[in-house]
Amino acid sequence: MNNLLDLRLPLSGYSNKGRVGPANLRKNDYTDVEKVEQLINELKYALSYYHEKKHYVDGVLIDVHYNDITAKSKRLKALFKVSGHSVNDFIVGVRFSDHYEYHIITYYLSEEQINEGIEALNKIKIFLMNVCDGKADANNFNEEKGKKPIKDKEYYGYGFSKTVIRQLVVDCSVLNYILVPHIQTVSEQDSYVITFFKTELDTKKLMSQMPSLGRFAYTDLGDRTISVSKEVYQLLKQEVPYLISMAISDINELPIEHSDRKQKADITIPSPSNEPVIGVIDTLFSEDVYFHEWVEYHNEMDHLPQTLNEHGCLVTSIIVDGPQLNPHLDDHCGRFKVRHFGVCNNKINISTLTIKIKEIIKNNLDIHVWNLSLGSKEEISQNFMSYLAAVIDELQYQYNIIFVISGTNDTRRAHNHYMKIGTPADCLNAIVVNSVRMNGEAASYSRRGNVLGFFHKPDVAYYGGDYNERINAYGVNGLTQVYGTSFASPWIARKLCFLIDVMKFPIEIAKALIIDSAAGWQYQQHNYKYQHLLGYGVVPIDIHDVVSSSNDEIKFYIYDQSSAYQMFNFQIPMLKDKDGNCDYIARATMCYFPHASRWQGVDYTDRELSLKFGRMDGRTVKDINKNVQDQDEHYATERQSRSEYRKWDNTKFLSSLLRNNRPSKAYDGYWGLTVTSKERLTTHMKNPLNFGIVITLKELSGKNRMDEFIQSCQVHGYIVHEVDINTRVEVYNESQSELRFE
Repeated sequence: MNNLLDLRLPLSGYSNKGRVGPANLRKNDYTDVEKVEQLINELKYALSYYHEKKHYVDGVLIDVHYNDITAKSKRLKALFKVSGHSVNDFIVGVRFSDHYEYHIITYYLSEEQINEGIEALNKIKIFLMNVCDGKADANNFNEEKGKKPIKDKEYYGYGFSKTVIRQLVVDCSVLNYILVPHIQTVSEQDSYVITFFKTELDTKKLMSQMPSLGRFAYTDLGDRTISVSKEVYQLLKQEVPYLISMAISDINELPIEHSDRKQKADITIPSPSNEPVIGVIDTLFSEDVYFHEWVEYHNEMDHLPQTLNEHGCLVTSIIVDGPQLNPHLDDHCGRFKVRHFGVCNNKINISTLTIKIKEIIKNNLDIHVWNLSLGSKEEISQNFMSYLAAVIDELQYQYNIIFVISGTNDTRRAHNHYMKIGTPADCLNAIVVNSVRMNGEAASYSRRGNVLGFFHKPDVAYYGGDYNERINAYGVNGLTQVYGTSFASPWIARKLCFLIDVMKFPIEIAKALIIDSAAGWQYQQHNYKYQHLLGYGVVPIDIHDVVSSSNDEIKFYIYDQSSAYQMFNFQIPMLKDKDGNCDYIARATMCYFPHASRWQGVDYTDRELSLKFGRMDGRTVKDINKNVQDQDEHYATERQSRSEYRKWDNTKFLSSLLRNNRPSKAYDGYWGLTVTSKERLTTHMKNPLNFGIVITLKELSGKNRMDEFIQSCQVHGYIVHEVDINTRVEVYNESQSELRFE
């Protein structure tokens, strides 16, 4: 096998020099008098609705239904615009319509903006009647190649410049209708987590202004989010339905799965020494197990239950000693110490769990990998990230840590469809793990992604047993045969901790290696059909298969920061055959941990990194995924960019197809890559964003040309290091040795 290469590749950067052209109607779009009159009436109704209601806030909340999945650049620009602000500044929520057909965006506007919008629409209606015979479409409105279907003088006399009139017409063309926000249906429970839209009114003041809530208590979770009883939820739903951005059931019962098949076993384990530590947040732990010396236990409950739920013990046993308990799953990662935090027994309030996780992470920043095998039996919402998942995403972004989260289980004995995963398995920055049988098929209790109608979850799958194919774990009652995603995720936590704490890879590279090893060459040809159950695929058992590559492959990683609009290198050495052709196919996996905004709903991630990798043809990267985003001569719709190029997803996977490949044209004789950064919000992020890319090149004739590639990189002045597992382990052990001074 070939070792992984650490390629210190210098990336250049440049800022975005693009210029916004004139506002034009899309090919099949139009704006007519009837549409404008409809929008006017809908805005008038919104004003009357708020005038009739008791007004707790100064402004007006409206839901704008677009007619497609719409990029930020194609959303409202002139309607409701205020000097010095973009209309995007007034967005307070984003969701999709049913079946992912179009965007619904909630704006918080002043009454003055609404009235000015009505006035502007009235003027546009007159313009359409006078100049466009009541209807403007692409044929009579667009200006292309010097053609001006409407003369400049015809724009005069309407109180707006030509540019504003054109933009107002385009704004109307992308809308379906405008409505007052209404709360989405939520399954009935005893308690709820509610998030309010962002307005000038803080949560405490809002709650105090409603006398009917005076006798009820609530828990303020921050970020305009509260935990309330069913009675309070019903009162809020009746009193201020337009202020509620998100509402989810605050589940008290967490499904905890394992078998009752137990047996006493005499198992021994040496004392721990310098092994790395994995954090576990789970049910309580008992020291009446053979591996208790390897576990630093913290009880986070106020009182001890009469009987102990051994779920936490079972999970921790796999992290500490999984290979001894399951020799067929020996990953060659060794043993790990665990810092175990017992936060519940059989039930826990999600809001309480969130508070505890925040405190635990902030007080244990020396731990880089955390295992969370607790999850809700309720399904996630397709319109917003769950509160718990969003908090964990923020913790990972802020503290440079990574969570491994179980994909949750379908505990129904009979079902005819797959349930959606439950919180916190919708967590974006974490690695979410589903379970498979030993033959690689999805376990019978599997639940499905995706998240927010778009993001791939789960990320990967691993061997967690099944009803009739269980794996071994150890609990207070001895050796136990178990099954469930709870027992698949600890194996991935072991691998991640080995990669991060022993091999010293950055978190972004470690995550990319895990996903790349699961996807392999099969994902594009076959496994993508099952991504809603298996993610990118099943991670190899042996850690060597995660880090190393076969003899006919060259695998290297690049770790850098996105500090400009586009980072690039167009001179990655390409090895050629005797005829001067490129006799390699390629795949690339990129991971990054963006900041996210839960209040943005389905537009959850604030920043997008777009990856292109392929052969160089002049200054153009011939991307192996045929990504045409950011190329002036090509146009990709927002829907196409999301579905085909994974725009906004924080994991990018590109791959050539592995089937009867022949050498391809070498063009300039180099590989090239670009990483392009885009911002979702008007306010730009000030800090660079770390990213990790794992690239694999496969030689089509089966030759091992690793040495030749290394030499070619060195000729170009690039620094290359071979990453040998045994050497890294030795370095780790030496670095953990205690020095005693006489």
